[in-house]
Amino acid sequence: MAESVLDSPDLKDLQEEELWGLINDNRHAICLGTRPCVLIPYLRQARVLTDLDEDEILNCLTLINRSMRTSHMLDLLRIQSRNGAMALLESLMIHYPTLYTQITGRQPSIEPSHFSGLIKYTELTEYLVHAVSSMQTELQVTQHESARLRAQCCELEGKLGQAEQNNQEFIQIQREHARLHNHLDGLNRELLKLKDEKCDLYVRYTTALEEKSANVIRNRDLQLEIYQLQCDLRKAQKQTEFQRQNSVKNLSDTQKLKDELSAVRAKLLETETFSPVKQDILAHDLKEIETRRSELAEEVNRINEENEQLQQEKEELLEEKNSLALEVAKMTVDCEMYKHRSMLFQSQLEDVQAERDKAYLSRDEAQAQIARSLAEKDTLRSQLMELQEKLFTMNACSRQRERREKSRERKFSCESSPPSSPPLRRQPCDLKTILPECFISYDASEFSDEQISSIISNQVEPPCSESLRRRDLHFSSRSDTEDNYSIQDLADDCFTDDDYVVIAKGHCLEESVSPSSISSPMRKRSHADSVSRASAPPFLMRSRPQALRITGRILTIFFQGETLLNQIQIIGGNKTGVFVHHVTKESSAHNTGISPGTQILQLKYERKRRAVQMVLEDTTMEEALWALGQVQGPCHITVRPSQDAYENLLQQLKNGEVMSGDSFYVRVNMTLPGDVAGNLAVKCNDIIHITNTYHTSDGFWWGSHVHPCHLEDLKSGALPNYYRAQRLLIRAIEDMTYSRKTHRKERTAADEKQRVVRIVSTSQQRRNPLWVSVEDDNSKSQDSDGCLPSRCVTLMPFTLVTPRFPPICRPVLLLPTILGRVLHKRLAEQEGYQLCEPELLMTSEHGMQMQKGEILEECDSKTHLCYTLQGVEKIMKRGTHCVLPLGLDCVCRLHRAEIFPIIVYIISTERSLRRLRHKLRQNSVTESQVLECFCSEEPLLDKLPCLYRSIPPESWHDTATLVDTLKSVVTEEQNKIVWVESDPW
Repeated sequence: MAESVLDSPDLKDLQEEELWGLINDNRHAICLGTRPCVLIPYLRQARVLTDLDEDEILNCLTLINRSMRTSHMLDLLRIQSRNGAMALLESLMIHYPTLYTQITGRQPSIEPSHFSGLIKYTELTEYLVHAVSSMQTELQVTQHESARLRAQCCELEGKLGQAEQNNQEFIQIQREHARLHNHLDGLNRELLKLKDEKCDLYVRYTTALEEKSANVIRNRDLQLEIYQLQCDLRKAQKQTEFQRQNSVKNLSDTQKLKDELSAVRAKLLETETFSPVKQDILAHDLKEIETRRSELAEEVNRINEENEQLQQEKEELLEEKNSLALEVAKMTVDCEMYKHRSMLFQSQLEDVQAERDKAYLSRDEAQAQIARSLAEKDTLRSQLMELQEKLFTMNACSRQRERREKSRERKFSCESSPPSSPPLRRQPCDLKTILPECFISYDASEFSDEQISSIISNQVEPPCSESLRRRDLHFSSRSDTEDNYSIQDLADDCFTDDDYVVIAKGHCLEESVSPSSISSPMRKRSHADSVSRASAPPFLMRSRPQALRITGRILTIFFQGETLLNQIQIIGGNKTGVFVHHVTKESSAHNTGISPGTQILQLKYERKRRAVQMVLEDTTMEEALWALGQVQGPCHITVRPSQDAYENLLQQLKNGEVMSGDSFYVRVNMTLPGDVAGNLAVKCNDIIHITNTYHTSDGFWWGSHVHPCHLEDLKSGALPNYYRAQRLLIRAIEDMTYSRKTHRKERTAADEKQRVVRIVSTSQQRRNPLWVSVEDDNSKSQDSDGCLPSRCVTLMPFTLVTPRFPPICRPVLLLPTILGRVLHKRLAEQEGYQLCEPELLMTSEHGMQMQKGEILEECDSKTHLCYTLQGVEKIMKRGTHCVLPLGLDCVCRLHRAEIFPIIVYIISTERSLRRLRHKLRQNSVTESQVLECFCSEEPLLDKLPCLYRSIPPESWHDTATLVDTLKSVVTEEQNKIVWVESDPW
């Protein structure tokens, strides 16, 4: 468009429709990038707007934002025809030169010859001078602000120097603290060993009990199986006996038939031996009998039929009787079996009740023991306070004696000297500075009855959430103001280390202990006036009655992290977390207490005088290795012991259930061929499940194709990682650029199958857009680290996707838009489909839904006839597919409302459109319009956040087959998983 405008001699030569065509093509950019209050003075001076128009634009209540006011101003200028367009472009040239260049393709100029003459030369000069003076005023204000900021910067630099001095002093204090803390840790090692041995014994005992209960359950199951087999054997014996009786009946019937056959044969032989006279007599008798035979034959036949029918009914009744007898026998056996089972269940229930009673007794004993422990603790507290009082009294007396001795040496009389007042001494410290927070009890007068229960009280009732929150705030506020003068080491000996806590009566572990309430106070040690372990009184040396180890605590460790990957080895990924797998002995990490099974949550270090923070809780293995490799000096590492999750991951790796702790899904934006080395062959728009981001050290992932209808991995293989795939993508684009032909051929289905790349860009300035945890400073560029680039280019070979499972029928969107509007009525006539109709909204409803983003598209802005989300949801709730006669703009709005349409893209060529010529003529649409819409919407499909389905032209030959194809495609897509990618911008 810009090239066509530059070819014309001047904007003055353009017609009205051409000028407004330029403005309407950039109407969205004008509404977003301009302010009406800046443009209106020039438009008023050009006499295209009046004072009433200005008041309506700036003060109308229906125009709630700047974009709506700008759009209304454009509508008023459209009434002024060509003068309105020229005045608008000239005002943009003066105030918004960049937007003017974007619209017209020309550079702005303030020469009088470039103006249309709507304003006189003198008035134009005055307006330009006024605009220049206002800009100079703004420049002066900016310069003053810059000078003020420079002065403030100098002041901050002075403060920074003072802060650095304070930092040096703080570092010295930290070193002294670390030395004392190491000394204290050495004293506690033996105690920790005893605790671990005791915990191991508890674990072994619990394991033995579990094995015993499992064996008992297995024995009961085997007994039930044996009884079941016995019942089945009895049923089989009954059935065999029934079949044997039937076989004996059949033998007796066969014997009767044989006897009858022998009697008939004997009569036949007797008739053959008759003489001729007897034969004549018999013949005469036969003639007489024949007359009667015909009469009796019918009666005999009738009787025979009745006899046969009765015989059949008799046999059926006998068979039914036998089958019922067999069923009765089976039911009897089943009844006996169920009776036996019920007896077994009752006996097991009695055993469980007995075990429950034992557990209740054990619980009562434990509660009584805890109560005794609490009473003993209170006694120890009172004794400790008494000892402190005695100690301070003795110190005061000793100081008084020293003063008296000094006074005698100076030859002053003791009687004449006034009595000296006792020196000020430090008051006995609060027990909260001696004991962990989880053991401090408060006076009941401080809180109400409902809030008295807490994890640190001696009450049996469980704590309430408000009590926990209030006491956490209370401890955090008092921790900075309380006196640190305490016998902390003595308290450490009285109450064991923070790896174990006592479970109070009636408290569960989750309610009684929180990692934040235990870890913070126990790390604070007092170094002044502390009592050593050897000097602790004997009555303070005691053991706890019962203790449990706390896991899941978050700790922050500071140590020297040069070549951190040589000190520790890690396993895991974004699904399971990153765990320490091996620690090098005598390294800094080993000396600070990092052990296998520790989960790494966060990493902080300084790089090139800048603080860098990386959150590794949900990172992949590849990202975690890169982050740990960046550490080249002191670092703060935040860890959490998670032994159960670590052992579970090791078990899965050993059994071959997983390859690592990574698991995420990506959409491939390029075609990668496979090879015999095990590389996975993928096509553009394939969904891949990545299960290992560090398959090889040379930059390869391990992934699998995903079943389209459910989350099941199919063929697996290696594929290049993000950076390697990015280079391959750039190379593929270069090859496509060099091999591009000058003439454009007709698009076919084969061309669609040959798509090798999908252009996806991002503005996120990260090392890798798939990495979400690196919080780096983007203000300065960094040098590249090895094979990793310092900044990620905009092209993305992979994009992260998440699976969605829509529970109801999804709406259908047909593309290209023009062809979809031709076919949507025909598709809506089918069963299970309904066309989405626009709704007429009131002005207030229209404004409210416009703010909420619930309007998909406006048919008429004046009458507020719109397609809304509510209309789509009503049709979907009926269990039918909603056919959307809309464009691609509605897809993002539908996704924000958690509605995922089925996008069907009908590939259109001149040959395929001839089959729809009659249908297109009925809707006053030409083939060239469809092809133009096809070419314009095709590049926009790659920018959609979801997949779409293409229909090649050879799969249908007329309107009926096209509709049938659409129905089958919609049915297939409804059963598939919807993969939605996050916004890369």
